[in-house]
Amino acid sequence: MRILLTCVLLLVAGCAPSFAPSVEGSVTPELASDAIIARDGTRLPLRHWDAQGVDKPRAVIVGLHGMSDYSNAFDMPGKVWARLGITTLAYDQRGFGLSQNPGVWAGADAMRSDLSDAVAAARMRYPGVPVFILGESMGGAVVLTALASDKPPAVDGVILVAPAVWSRGDMPLTYRAALFLVTHLLPGMILSNNAAGRVVTIVPSDNVEMLRALSRDPLFQKKTRTDTLFGLVNLMDEARTAPDRIAGTPPILFLYGAKDQIIPAKPTQSVIAGLENKTPKLPLTVKRYEQGYHMLLRDLEGEQVDRDVAAWISETGK
Repeated sequence: MRILLTCVLLLVAGCAPSFAPSVEGSVTPELASDAIIARDGTRLPLRHWDAQGVDKPRAVIVGLHGMSDYSNAFDMPGKVWARLGITTLAYDQRGFGLSQNPGVWAGADAMRSDLSDAVAAARMRYPGVPVFILGESMGGAVVLTALASDKPPAVDGVILVAPAVWSRGDMPLTYRAALFLVTHLLPGMILSNNAAGRVVTIVPSDNVEMLRALSRDPLFQKKTRTDTLFGLVNLMDEARTAPDRIAGTPPILFLYGAKDQIIPAKPTQSVIAGLENKTPKLPLTVKRYEQGYHMLLRDLEGEQVDRDVAAWISETGK
């Protein structure tokens, strides 16, 4: 038995998950027409929806998409915000969309570094305009952990939309054990995002037409490497405890749906409670949508959510 255990440990050690290298460089972050240039020179593909009918936007939103998704996640809300005088900048995070090494987990530090670079580039392009960051699902976890870091992003406000905070401590033991084993023994194994659907149906949104379009979208990732899943869970672990490490923050708008089937209610409520119970109190607004699913911004009632975001930005900017 001891020999068998030793062999297993050696196998696990030799098959540890590998992530993309850390971000280093001295390039000044820049906002190009089709990309954000990160500090290491990496081009992060960019989509933008410019404010309409104004000489300059009344606010800028830097949007971070969720897992498997890419910057096109903000096409629906971006159009609404543009009509309301708000410019939206959304980039493909490393490992997603048209970015380099699609499917390979870049690491939470790299994602937070890119967020800081995107904010710096937005401020340089739009001097004097309030800049807000909005993180949806995985993007929300990136934003939460960035707020808890020793160098939080210098923004005028934060919007969290159904942030991914389902940590290991919230998962059943069987999930945790399976994740550990498959990640360390088969780190490059590819999992179909539809595999679980054969056992249980998970509904991310009530907007069926939008979901069908995603299923046909070649840039929306339909498969996930096990080490990428491992990296996501590591990020969610950090996000789950982020409120404990947040010392101060700009105003936060926290949005979630009562019908969210992706992120369980318990960890979401715990994170909200952690933010509410900070001393001194954080400038926090929480809004729950009774008919809302995980993809709040793209649900059938998504435009109302979009307008609520715009109204909060207006109120916060006073």
